[in-house]
Amino acid sequence: MKILITGASSGLGAELARQYAKERHELVLLARRQERLETLCRELQPLGATTSFIVADLRDFKGLQKKIQTVQNIDMLILNAGISLGHSDAIPTIEQFAELYDVNVLANHAILEVLLPQMQERKQGRVVFISSLASLFSMPSSKVYSSSKRALNAYAEGVAYKYAPYGIDVNIILPGFIKSELTDKNEFHMPCFMETKEGVKRIKKAIEKNKKFYPFPKRFYYLIQFLRFLPRSVRHYLVERLS
Repeated sequence: MKILITGASSGLGAELARQYAKERHELVLLARRQERLETLCRELQPLGATTSFIVADLRDFKGLQKKIQTVQNIDMLILNAGISLGHSDAIPTIEQFAELYDVNVLANHAILEVLLPQMQERKQGRVVFISSLASLFSMPSSKVYSSSKRALNAYAEGVAYKYAPYGIDVNIILPGFIKSELTDKNEFHMPCFMETKEGVKRIKKAIEKNKKFYPFPKRFYYLIQFLRFLPRSVRHYLVERLS
């Protein structure tokens, strides 16, 4: 199977590459840090995987599309790349807001605009969106990140409906707190925190089982669902206390 993974130079993307490399898949790794991609490819080669990489800035949509046009016959696309502003009470600048949406939302469409027609023509393929449990409940300190991931959920749902008749599966994965460069910024207790390998094992298993919508860990997901269905006044009080 030929798999393209975005955000592959660290965190979940790099660990996804390691776990799929053990099964000798052909991997195309995309990120902006060339040195890390080169190091990862050297690490994966002894495992039997065929590896290549694409160095691209996800905010440069035209440049990104030009580079991935050379990629053919992708069986699975894992849209993992994402950024966060961390948790802060400061008002984000419009430049920060735009950059986050460029990477977390618009870059995914830039990639799919090129690769989805290939899958559609072949009548097969899989697109995996790595979203977040933060998309389900927006805290004051992470409103930009949460809203970007909620937008990604809506977009992914529409892609799933449109391309299902063409044999293209879509999986929307919503992890909680997993060790990565994103969570390394957090200076607070993270409920149900998971190590990278364990989190990626769950993501990979959900993909294998073709889970269309997979939030985890379940305890944290159920807590968020409980908060969402509380009366607004009660929810507002609790959020103020948690903040």
